[in-house]
Amino acid sequence: MPAKKKQQTVTEQTAEMKAVPAAEAAVEASKVGEIVVAPKKKILFVASEATPFIATGGLAEVIGSLSKALAKNDELDIRVVIPLYSDISWDYRNKFKYLGNIFVPLAWRNQYCGIFSYESDGVVFYFIDNEYYFKRPGCYGYYDDGERFAYFCRSVMEIMPFLNFYPDIMHCHDWQAALASVYLKTIYCFRPEYQYIRSLFTIHNIEYQGKYSLDILEDLFGISNSWKYLLEYNKCINLMKAAIECSEKFSTVSPHYAQEIKEPYYAHGLDPIVRRNEFKLFGILNGIDTESYNPETDRSVFSHYSAENIEPKKRCKEELQKMFNLPVKPDTPVIAVISRLVAHKGLDLVRAVIEEVLRQDVQVIILGKGDSAYENYFTDLARRYVGKFVAVIAFNPDLSRKIYSGADLFLMPSKSEPCGLSQMIASRYGAVPIVRETGGLYDSIKPVGNGGNGYTFANYNAYDMLYVIREALNDYNNREEWQKLVKRVMSVDFSWSRSAKEYEKMYGEMLR
Repeated sequence: MPAKKKQQTVTEQTAEMKAVPAAEAAVEASKVGEIVVAPKKKILFVASEATPFIATGGLAEVIGSLSKALAKNDELDIRVVIPLYSDISWDYRNKFKYLGNIFVPLAWRNQYCGIFSYESDGVVFYFIDNEYYFKRPGCYGYYDDGERFAYFCRSVMEIMPFLNFYPDIMHCHDWQAALASVYLKTIYCFRPEYQYIRSLFTIHNIEYQGKYSLDILEDLFGISNSWKYLLEYNKCINLMKAAIECSEKFSTVSPHYAQEIKEPYYAHGLDPIVRRNEFKLFGILNGIDTESYNPETDRSVFSHYSAENIEPKKRCKEELQKMFNLPVKPDTPVIAVISRLVAHKGLDLVRAVIEEVLRQDVQVIILGKGDSAYENYFTDLARRYVGKFVAVIAFNPDLSRKIYSGADLFLMPSKSEPCGLSQMIASRYGAVPIVRETGGLYDSIKPVGNGGNGYTFANYNAYDMLYVIREALNDYNNREEWQKLVKRVMSVDFSWSRSAKEYEKMYGEMLR
């Protein structure tokens, strides 16, 4: 019999499989033709937001785009879990599939947890439903955010048995998901089915760490005081610190930022923890969704163009000038700023020298919302410099794409920038970036003088910034060389495919 079995064809083996029970057939199917098919590596993203469902910043774009890029690898099973906020559009909610519900223990509470799913681009998204915590406008900024995201993280751990999905790697993002790493290594570490899950924690912005009073460790987070040493830092609970300690690896969203957060200037007090754990620190530069941000197909732009044919970009600039009642001057450079109007985005540098910039033949457009001091200043400036300066105090994704496509230069002088996506998007649309050499801006934009793709300055100084702005405006006058620069800028590959390969490599190292 053994000899006869070896001589069977693949077809005969397949026919035999039809007769075995389904559970055994799954195993036998992997052995057809003497080829063993390795099981997929299971990756679960835990995050507080994700495009296209809900977004307040770059985190959502990373979750939505990176998961999609990773899912193109047939060896990976990519899933994402986020809260089911009331702000998620009913256009999507009506397509969600209700899977069931469980009750989640959190200290003395036992809270309802509805579970919904939705599949897109090879990624399975799960949504945690609890109206007490998430039926509110927006995502953050509530007095009980600590409890809300503790519940979310505990729910992530509790839905695994319900879904019968135990990931090989649980990839947690920012402080809102930090407790999932902590729960894995404390409350759930004694359960056999959780013991082989590795945890990766990604810092998108170290400034926001999730700090709370030590008094609520047991009552709010449901973590015994015997684990207090993991969470305590500077006499309070610090969730980001705890996630760094509990994860097998932690990462940042650019290589340069990974080095910066070892220093007090950038780390917001966490530099001793980062240095102590730097043996497991990685930095991987983010990408952008080049299918969405594509001037050849983008419905928001006035005219489609590409690096091979940038001529139609002139119409985008013309229509942008008309939209904002600016003089239609094709030879006058348009500088764009699209940003949250807060200090660490470098807006104090802009405020210091913007009027010197406006004395030149230039037009400036600012789009964003933020601190009232900046909103009021730029609104007043627009009244005083009619025809040269425009301030739109709003968050408007459609308008931002029109501005990217119509601008000649894009200014991003951040004091700190973990990665930054705007400089990549601007490059994609042919708006040449002017950036400060920090974080992901340093990794993504290199000086034009060295054959690079933008203008850069190192010191956080308004007049250093003014110098490179003047340099860019001077180069703009050489139209032939400027066209070559725009083509070079648009040709840089900022797609997620490059970054996804680095994440795949990191996952592989963790699983070895």
